[in-house]
Amino acid sequence: MTTDTAGGERADGEPGDGRGPVRVMVVDDHPMWRDAVARDLSESGFEVVATAGDGDQAVRRAKAVAPDVLVLDLNLPGKPGVQVCKEVVAGNPALRVLVLSASGEHTDVLEAVKSGATGYLLKSASPQDLQDAVRRTAVGDPVFTPGLAGLVLGEYRRLASDPAPAPEGGASRAPRLTGRETEVLRLVAKGLSYKQIAERLVISHRTVQNHVQNTLGKLQLHNRVELVRYAIERGLDDE
Repeated sequence: MTTDTAGGERADGEPGDGRGPVRVMVVDDHPMWRDAVARDLSESGFEVVATAGDGDQAVRRAKAVAPDVLVLDLNLPGKPGVQVCKEVVAGNPALRVLVLSASGEHTDVLEAVKSGATGYLLKSASPQDLQDAVRRTAVGDPVFTPGLAGLVLGEYRRLASDPAPAPEGGASRAPRLTGRETEVLRLVAKGLSYKQIAERLVISHRTVQNHVQNTLGKLQLHNRVELVRYAIERGLDDE
């Protein structure tokens, strides 16, 4: 997995932001694997607030404990991981989902992202890769095992080539974005992480996050997946 987390970043997300540890929930139907992942994350400074072994249990506990990041396996009894992802994100849009799966099948990756997952990591990743992925997921960066990021961006472009449905009630005037918001949106569409965008524009990671949140609000979009599709539909990734 490609990592670009700044050296020395702690498990409490944005360094120096005053928040406590990143709160994580681990969902996997294999008890030994689930316990090992939870233990490794806990020992690395994350706060593991809950674990779950099936889909229905995962949805209930995620609603009860409201973690920052849900580390989610797709192959679950009772309710599949993609359905868990849809339900927990719909109930708490601030929740980030990082899929940790043994499957690298393209259909599984795309279904997970379409269901609201922020990233997708294979179980062959090292503990250090997983820790880095959870940190980055907590602050909104998309994290993918090498090769999968290109697959997802390619799917965005395919979807963007399909005619978009007309808005209800007729055409409406496009929201007005600031120059900086448009610049950030263009770099998001190119697949850059928040950290990379911050370095490119010489602004803070937090400022990038604020611009993205403001843009989501203006465009009435719900997550980064929809934001990238919006940008690609308008050709911003080619500029």
